[in-house]
Amino acid sequence: MTDDATVTPRDWHSHPPYVHPDYKSTALRGPSKPLIPLPAGLGEITGPVYGHDSANELDADLTKNGVRNGEPLGERIIVTGQVKDERGRPVPNTLIEIWQANAAGRYVHAVDQHDAPLDPNFFGGGRCVTDAEGVYRFTTVKPGAYPWGNHHNAWRPNHIHFSLFGPSYLTRLVTQMYFPGDPLLDLDPIFLGTPEHARGRLVADFSLEVTEPDFALGYVFNIVLRGSATTPMER
Repeated sequence: MTDDATVTPRDWHSHPPYVHPDYKSTALRGPSKPLIPLPAGLGEITGPVYGHDSANELDADLTKNGVRNGEPLGERIIVTGQVKDERGRPVPNTLIEIWQANAAGRYVHAVDQHDAPLDPNFFGGGRCVTDAEGVYRFTTVKPGAYPWGNHHNAWRPNHIHFSLFGPSYLTRLVTQMYFPGDPLLDLDPIFLGTPEHARGRLVADFSLEVTEPDFALGYVFNIVLRGSATTPMER
């Protein structure tokens, strides 16, 4: 938002196209005709909003919120960052939901039949609400890579899905966070579908300051909702 509360045009050059041929499923679900702008009604602008008030501390700790009879397996990590608007100002009270594969690269989902073990103590989902400075924080385990059917010998890089909900139904951003130095990034059509100049915004930074001794490595993933430095959307 600008100082006079008007919104600048969205920078579509930072986002992946709706149809990216190397990411084969986009050809099936991407729009084939020009989009038709529809005026937003009062309901879309002011609500509904779900989940902000019900998020609790345990929701943000994926090493605890799925525990049944022990600790989840894998490398513990801390993921934190700040949500900002296009002017670099913090965005408080933003509901963030994440979901991810376990350390073996398996999701808790009926569709995922990858031949890797499920972890009975890891649910793979969490949520939190940004504080007054727009800061969020999750504790989890580093997700594993997994094969997918896009092309021969295709493997997804380690990644965490992010979904951000703002003050209304229309204010939502869905994106993915990747890890630095992952060799699969240069082979992944989803990551490569993002324009080259904006891909680095999807890769978290390792942080020794966030790292907790004898417990977990720390990563920082800041999210910009709009403008020239916007975090690219997931397709």
